Amino acid sequence: MRTIAIVNQKGGCGKTTTTVNLAGALEADGHRVLVVDLDPQAHATLALGVDPDELDENLYEVLAEPGGEAQLAAVLVNVSERMDLAPSSIVLSALEQKLAAERQDARTLRVKTALEGLGAAYDFVLIDCPPNVGLLTFNALRAAQEVIIPLEASFFAIDGVQKLLETIGLLSDRLDNDVEVRILPTLYDGRTRYARQTLADIRELFKDLCFDTVIRMNVKLREAARNGVPISRYAPSANGARDYAAVAIEVEASPPRQADPLLADDELPELREVMVRYADTRAGDVRIAGDFNGWVPDKGVRSVIEAENGERVWTKILHLPPGTYQYRYVVDGEWREDPVNEKTAPSPTGRVNSVLVVR
Repeated sequence: MRTIAIVNQKGGCGKTTTTVNLAGALEADGHRVLVVDLDPQAHATLALGVDPDELDENLYEVLAEPGGEAQLAAVLVNVSERMDLAPSSIVLSALEQKLAAERQDARTLRVKTALEGLGAAYDFVLIDCPPNVGLLTFNALRAAQEVIIPLEASFFAIDGVQKLLETIGLLSDRLDNDVEVRILPTLYDGRTRYARQTLADIRELFKDLCFDTVIRMNVKLREAARNGVPISRYAPSANGARDYAAVAIEVEASPPRQADPLLADDELPELREVMVRYADTRAGDVRIAGDFNGWVPDKGVRSVIEAENGERVWTKILHLPPGTYQYRYVVDGEWREDPVNEKTAPSPTGRVNSVLVVR
């Protein structure tokens, strides 16, 4: 069972649209799919034709009480032949206050435990997250093996996603769950030069993290949501249906990466150990992010912190094949270029990235 969280702290970028219509496309390909609506606004619930006000129970009952995780199956709503829904409601917004006294580990495991209780009933679980990084999103990231970030094709959205990748990196450390991240460009209008240039910037910045597919602006997607069905059933020949069908194919073709025990040593890329250092007397936390780790701070990086001449020095140890890479430091939550590296390159966000050459 593959569990995928659809995450972005920015509203209006296509999270719910992606959750519902990717679920519809996967179902059309013959998969059993569960949609988990973790957003108290209940937009995914509404977009699948279910009125949250008419339900006696929803995810709040499952997540609010110790042991309630075992009741997930009881609140599921069958919305089509091979698709079920774990519905939401505005009452879910009270969950964080309800669980305030519990240990963090217990609070953030609720969704994961509930899904594990379903066994192998589904091929895919898609979790629609709220537009913030709070307890509900923590639960989704703890439960998921993969994350899809819908990214509106705009400059400010790119900047926001870089901050979100930093947050995911921090949460991966804190929650001990190293998720795989992919970025899905959405709300794309190829008729404008601005959108075409922004898409090129997104692909240049995030490289292999990006889906090949782009979700084009399509009014049929809104009409499908209003009618309570995925676009694959509402307008199967529309651009939106074709786009999400293409995303489904990419998802199906790229399961979470696993080490291949049969891979011969001579097939492995030749790696170099590279060390970069950052010194700052005032910094409390320093991480490194670049195109070598999907811009997720400190992902795949070993850190050594030492005191040297009265300064704190962070040594970042990377293992990379020969090539040219761009990177930045994240110092106490702020993205900065390397102050001791003169090699730089312009970033699509208007900032400057440092350049690392591995020979």
